[in-house]
Amino acid sequence: MLPKKLAPALFGLILSGVMSLLVSGISTYRAVGFAETYASVWTGAWLAAWLVAFPVALVVAPLARRAVALLVGSGR
Repeated sequence: MLPKKLAPALFGLILSGVMSLLVSGISTYRAVGFAETYASVWTGAWLAAWLVAFPVALVVAPLARRAVALLVGSGR
């Protein structure tokens, strides 16, 4: 088991991985269709997107939590 203090980073890692996988897959399909090179192009696009998405998720998540708290009336 991992320590609970790693939960936010692990959440960001998993969420950014899944979201970048889906978005890059759709974008790659729209760009090249299901060509012979689809899998390799998608993999490259996904890894590049994930490298950006993970740190962005770590920075944006606390801001998004605060915005949601303000919008639902549980802000400070």
